[in-house]
Amino acid sequence: MSTITEQALEELSPFELSLFLEQKIHENKQVTNLLNAGRGNPNWTAPTPREAFFLLGQFATQETLFDSGGELTAGMITSDTNRSQRFVEFLAAHPSKGADFLKKIWFSDNNYLGMPKEQWLTDMLDHIIGDNYPNPVRCLSACEGPIKAYLNQELFSSSKVPFDIFAVEGGTAGICYIFDTLVNNYLLNRGDKIALMLPTFAPYLEIPELPQYAFEIVKVQAKQTMLNGKMTYQYPDAEINKLRDDEIKAVFVVNPSNPTANALAQPTIDLLKDIVATDNPELMILTDDVYGTFVPVFTSLFSEIPYNTACIYSYSKYFGATGWRVGTIAVAKHNLFDELIANLPTEQIDKLNERYASLTADPTTITFIDRIVADSRDVALNHAAGLSAPQQVMMVMFSLYSLLDEGQAYKAEVMDICREREKLLFHTLGLQEPLEDLDTAYYCEINYEDWTRKRYGNDFADYLKKSWTVTKVLTNLAEKEQLMLLKANAFGSSEWAVRVSLANLATNQYPEVGKRIIHLSDDIHEQWVKNK
Repeated sequence: MSTITEQALEELSPFELSLFLEQKIHENKQVTNLLNAGRGNPNWTAPTPREAFFLLGQFATQETLFDSGGELTAGMITSDTNRSQRFVEFLAAHPSKGADFLKKIWFSDNNYLGMPKEQWLTDMLDHIIGDNYPNPVRCLSACEGPIKAYLNQELFSSSKVPFDIFAVEGGTAGICYIFDTLVNNYLLNRGDKIALMLPTFAPYLEIPELPQYAFEIVKVQAKQTMLNGKMTYQYPDAEINKLRDDEIKAVFVVNPSNPTANALAQPTIDLLKDIVATDNPELMILTDDVYGTFVPVFTSLFSEIPYNTACIYSYSKYFGATGWRVGTIAVAKHNLFDELIANLPTEQIDKLNERYASLTADPTTITFIDRIVADSRDVALNHAAGLSAPQQVMMVMFSLYSLLDEGQAYKAEVMDICREREKLLFHTLGLQEPLEDLDTAYYCEINYEDWTRKRYGNDFADYLKKSWTVTKVLTNLAEKEQLMLLKANAFGSSEWAVRVSLANLATNQYPEVGKRIIHLSDDIHEQWVKNK
């Protein structure tokens, strides 16, 4: 690897810096016990819904053999009145947690499926085989009911608001698709004023600054504060009240936040509701709720302000499914986006009618969410849009699992894993644990300057600010302690904030993470004392 100057290191994004340092360590063959707590990929998976998925695929493959086309080819899934009995017999012949899960769904009195179960089974077998284009392209009919039931239970507080979903390739695809459609439909125009609630996932800060958008950014900054005697990150009223400016057309929020890992408190949600009801009724709210399932009781902005809000959700973190690339966009059936499009100037409506003319005789009837679908394939390829059918089946298995008692036990176990890791790290570093009610414990943010000030005193902390940077600290942690952390200033956090992932190392390694931070810091402090 070529050498790189300190200044060039400072300019790297958090993820690029982390990759550079990891490659450098491996190239120098210095790796003995590298701990990478900078990555957000969880180190757990959900085995039961996966086992159910592969059992369903095995059964589907057997079903295609009833209409074999030849020695090496098979037929396609068609309706069969005897399939239900064969399915039950198949599950009995494959005793496992996955089979038990499928039996619970099959024999349940609850209507998890959204359609007669025999039709649902036939459709799901066809989808898992993947021999047909996804149709409907927005979300397969057999998948829509379970996914909506999951979102309603886990994110939307069992809201009664009807909504549509678009199955997408994870949360990042969802935000890209939404931004493109907002621009394509003149709801956001180049140079418009939008707000970002910070801290937030670093790429979400970078997307609005791309040349095709070049939005004017208003930063709404969370602050560390005490609530119920515990530390949390919340938005002061003065920051939220920036959104009363009706020139701000949209606000984007990751809720719960990344990297500060806190959900919005109810007073903040109530203030947002007041802003929409009074000063800025046309404020478009884009919320990424991927970490909502890590909070004991979560309230999504979509459930509180559904008319103004588009919600993005990914299954990746909660189910250990980053490689599946599965997520969804949810938009209320009655929503602000459709209203704004309908009220565009005639000239712009004419241009949009021309853009979407290949889809229908009357393009004005195309809803905002269906425009997102079309734009995801540059309109001309709308007929080939949609997330792959097997991926949607996996989403259904995850969703249905969460609706059962075992799924709720899984949730408790996942949260316990994260909280135990946070407790061990904070105890080692001498930090107070955050307010549990709003804390995901998926990440934590540590202000290194504040920590050193409390541990070593003001004089040393002042020296550190003058002579070091957080990039230099992280570089030394990587090279001398073989510990990888992520700088958090690019997330909109303070200059000396670092992000620690609580998701991707073994629980018993988190005290070691703290010890390595302390060891490097003690060394820097000792050298400073000698040179005073």
